[in-house]
Amino acid sequence: MLIILGYIVVLGSVLGGYLMVGGHLGALYQPSELLIIGGAGVGAFLVGNNGTAIKKTLKALPLLMRGSKYNKAVYMDLMSLLYRLMAKSRQQGMLSLERDIEDPSQSEIFASYPRILADKMLVDFITDYLRLMVSGNMNAHEIEALMDEEIETYEHECDVPAQSLSAIGDGLPAFGIVAAVMGVVHALASADRPAAELGGLIAHAMVGTFLGILLAYGFISPLASVLRQKCAETTKIMQCIKVTLLSSLNGYAPQIAVEFGRKILYSTDRPSFNELEEHVRNAKNPAKQTADENS
Repeated sequence: MLIILGYIVVLGSVLGGYLMVGGHLGALYQPSELLIIGGAGVGAFLVGNNGTAIKKTLKALPLLMRGSKYNKAVYMDLMSLLYRLMAKSRQQGMLSLERDIEDPSQSEIFASYPRILADKMLVDFITDYLRLMVSGNMNAHEIEALMDEEIETYEHECDVPAQSLSAIGDGLPAFGIVAAVMGVVHALASADRPAAELGGLIAHAMVGTFLGILLAYGFISPLASVLRQKCAETTKIMQCIKVTLLSSLNGYAPQIAVEFGRKILYSTDRPSFNELEEHVRNAKNPAKQTADENS
């Protein structure tokens, strides 16, 4: 919704200012210029990316219209889930988590948090490292190094669509100049026409530069920024899981471990200490939590 609103503001400001000085919108309608700029941009996108990058970019485009995937409620569920898993391992031993991590969909703990269970990436990240912790063959430093490598790999893969869109945005002003130059060439080749017609041809040619810059900085480049923000949100929740699990592995109590995880969250989504404490307290007593939600 914000993207659509932003586009409306961009078009309203640019076209509104143009109309205020007496401009005519019909002069800006140049399908041939759009074909040159848009076609060249798509062509450059195909040349500059492999099949995997193209698929990732096309797959990421629908996500732009969705709101933030991770908010305070999701983080609260995540902290509560991790607390219950760590508390169970502390009371019954790490081997008690085997059934939970082998089939999370059948786990009573995971089933209590459908928003987390529905996110396959998060569930896989949690269960993979719990599985390593259960095996007992790796120490905390080795698991931390492996987590860092996985998060870095995810960041690289996640940034591919943003880089592709950013490259298109950077190239559109140049393609706009190409369209303008071709229009000027056409105008000069028609120098025998009356001055009024010749002026119109030159004006139409200049629209190419305008369209290239407007499409680049008003439409395409902002999308790359949005994708990077979404990538940062996912990276942050992975870091939260990492810090929480490593704190538990290093011997901290579940209450302290989830507090470590809370501290690294962005301030806009970070639950307060009291909010998290209350949520964790409810996690100790699922029946009480259900009663609170129904009341």
